[in-house]
Amino acid sequence: MPIPMEYRTASKDFDAFLLDVRDTCMLQTHHQAYHTLRAVLLVFRAHLTVRDALAFAAILPPVTRAIFVEDWTPDNDPEPFPDRAALQREVKSVRPDHNLAPETAIADVAAALRRSSIDTRALDRVLSELPAGAAAFWKVPA
Repeated sequence: MPIPMEYRTASKDFDAFLLDVRDTCMLQTHHQAYHTLRAVLLVFRAHLTVRDALAFAAILPPVTRAIFVEDWTPDNDPEPFPDRAALQREVKSVRPDHNLAPETAIADVAAALRRSSIDTRALDRVLSELPAGAAAFWKVPA
C-alpha cells in the first residue's frame, strides 16, 4: 500500500494553512498564527467528550490533527459550549502572556480551515453529530 497523499504533503499543506490563518487573523508571524490556531483547537476540544473529540480529529488534516490531540488529558465530563464571547475569552486565556489572537480568532481559524485541504462535507457531517454549540463554533460568518 502506498503512503497516503495526505501524509506525503502534510508539511506543505500545513504551511499553506498556517499562512492562511496568519493572513486571515492579520497576524505578523507564523509563530503567532500557530499559537492562535492551537488555542482555538484546544478550546474546542475542551468542550467535547473523548468520543466526540476523536470523531472531529479523524477529519482533520494530519498536522492539525496532531496539534488538536497534543498534551491532551481527556475529561469525560466536559462543560457545554458557552456563548461566543466566553469561547473567545477561553482562546485568549491560552498562554495569556504570549497570546495575540484577535477577537475574531475562532471565526478566522474556521474560515481558514474550511479553505484548507479539509473535506468540508465530512466536517459538516461530524459537526452535526457533535453536541449543541459545536457547529456554531466552526460557523463562518457571511
